Amino acid sequence: MNLIIDIGNTLVKFAVFDGGKLIHDESRDADDLVNSVKEIFKKFPKIRHAILSAVGSSNEKDVDVVKLFCNTHVLSHTSKVPFKNSYATPQTLGVDRIALATAAFYHNHGGNTLVIDAGTCITYDMINDYGEYLGGAISPGVSMRYRAMHDQTAQLPLLKAVDYVDLIGNSTETSMHSGVINGVAKEVDGVVDQYRLHFKHLTVILTGGEAHFFAKKLKNTIFANSKFLLEGLNYLLEYNKT
Repeated sequence: MNLIIDIGNTLVKFAVFDGGKLIHDESRDADDLVNSVKEIFKKFPKIRHAILSAVGSSNEKDVDVVKLFCNTHVLSHTSKVPFKNSYATPQTLGVDRIALATAAFYHNHGGNTLVIDAGTCITYDMINDYGEYLGGAISPGVSMRYRAMHDQTAQLPLLKAVDYVDLIGNSTETSMHSGVINGVAKEVDGVVDQYRLHFKHLTVILTGGEAHFFAKKLKNTIFANSKFLLEGLNYLLEYNKT
């Protein structure tokens, strides 16, 4: 069994894979990682390998705790990847984007794949049909746009995203919702249209915790996979075992 630990800004995602199949996943508070790891291993004592991915620098204490239980790989830009990395600054490429590119490489091997991850930021990552990672784009996420309007103005409130918004807002709050949610949907559609002009038979994967806010508003055919990052991390763990 493999343990996947994805440390985000506020939450830690845990996933357990058995023979390539996801059998367990959950999110917990980042401040309680040590106890969470102990509980995971108590529930799944057959775990033999783990991969730890952190959006920031990984805490050495956290790494040491996991290493007490099993062989542990800490994902970084020096990790082995199955694709050709043509990013100009590979040392700055986020581990989350490395994992998404890996998932794309295996999910649609030999095809053109664009992965859109709607999290704190919206990232676009492109793997072409030669198995080459080209890069992509980084854009403000849904929650970040709400906060920017609040922080950079005198009177706009801090709102949380909602699932349904009208095109025409008839109040300050509904206008903000329309601007963010409809704006993100149009941005994503526009980016996908541009990629389709350059890459034939393009497969587009949408993932990330904020994707559901605008997914239904997209005109492009997009495959949704909320576990895509976890799958990519499991692929990387297997690839770095040897």
